Amino acid sequence: MSILILTACIVFLILQITWFKINPFLAFVFTSLLAGFCLGLPIDSLAPSIEKGLGEMLGAVALIIIFGTCIGKLTVTSGAATSIAQAVMQFTGEKYIRLGLMITGFIVGIPLFYSVGFVLLVPLIFSVAHQFKLPKVYLGIPMLASLSVAHGFLPPHPSPMALSQVLNADLGLVLVYGIIIAIPTILIAGLYFSNFLKNIKSEPTDGILKINELKLPAKLPGFGISLFSSLFPVFGLTLTTLLPLVFKNEQLELICKTIGQPTIIMLISVILCTYTLGLRVGRSIKSIMDDYSEAIKDVALIIFILGGAGCLKEIMVASGVDQSIVALLNQVNIHPYLLAWMMAAILRICVGSATAAGLMTASVLLPLLQLSGLDSNLLVLSIGAGSLMCSHVNDPGFWMFKEYFNISLKDTFKSWTVMESLVSVLGIVFVFILNSIIH
Repeated sequence: MSILILTACIVFLILQITWFKINPFLAFVFTSLLAGFCLGLPIDSLAPSIEKGLGEMLGAVALIIIFGTCIGKLTVTSGAATSIAQAVMQFTGEKYIRLGLMITGFIVGIPLFYSVGFVLLVPLIFSVAHQFKLPKVYLGIPMLASLSVAHGFLPPHPSPMALSQVLNADLGLVLVYGIIIAIPTILIAGLYFSNFLKNIKSEPTDGILKINELKLPAKLPGFGISLFSSLFPVFGLTLTTLLPLVFKNEQLELICKTIGQPTIIMLISVILCTYTLGLRVGRSIKSIMDDYSEAIKDVALIIFILGGAGCLKEIMVASGVDQSIVALLNQVNIHPYLLAWMMAAILRICVGSATAAGLMTASVLLPLLQLSGLDSNLLVLSIGAGSLMCSHVNDPGFWMFKEYFNISLKDTFKSWTVMESLVSVLGIVFVFILNSIIH
């Protein structure tokens, strides 16, 4: 009975977001209250449970996401992202131009939120297409596949960050595994798949490009310092995860465990970027802080949505419905990673948001971790892959792609929707392959 109640509440949550257009944060709170009441929690415990869930979730991820968006903002306004793009494109040359765009999308996509990376890089795609007389969709899909994979698989993006917290995963290993899975995924779903899109014709909409025209400094920072500064969180998390595995030393392990905490790594990264991409090139501290303020405003709603998901998770734990789910899952003859992927994919198709779909799935399938032999890091990536499935008309990214490239709905489905679906399917395939190697 409790599982039926939870299922009804999830449907209610989806309807609030899709049908009634209620803010996702409020929808999570309303659903948490309803679920707690229907599952028999004492009325006077509903508010404390919701507050506890909100606090635990935000306490774990809010600082990391805020620091991450500050780094991303400064990477754009300082011209570091442009510097990286120019250097990569020069290195690959005309012959491997799509590979260069794909690498650029992957590198720039790690510190930037998806929409910011999209707006920043689409003009680059149009510029290259004009220069080499090549179809824009054919050039753009490899780069946008890279951005999508980074958004769904790699910290410090909100969804993998929050999923790692909910599922008690090791953020460093999620990053390492995510990169391993991401590389073959974007090579197939981006670089190879784009070969079938040469005949899709598009024209840029000048109005959009003018609106998003970015004023860059006269002198861009160098490629080396741009790469090091913007990707320092990746370098830091990777090193502090791998060093203790290579060198068995208690003191080194303690240092890496302390410095390698995501909050500390991200704080160090913000301080580093403030100097290397700001003060060092002559910007005032006030202008840098103005960028940070604007970045935090942009991400505030996302942070509260994550907090709302924490409310629902706490209601599930407090009501004991998680134990009912464990009992049910033990009777279902399907691999937990595939089950997580399927649920995230279904929710993504329903609600449109990859982040919301991932968080709903994690909240419901949290009891999966009680099954023996399950790797929480790969479970994060399974849900992340599912949450990218079949982007269509209820996803803002679908319309951004259609309007920027100025193509028909049919061609948007043929290119964008198929690419996102390929990323999702390939993601879960490579999760299973990686699982067979490491376990």
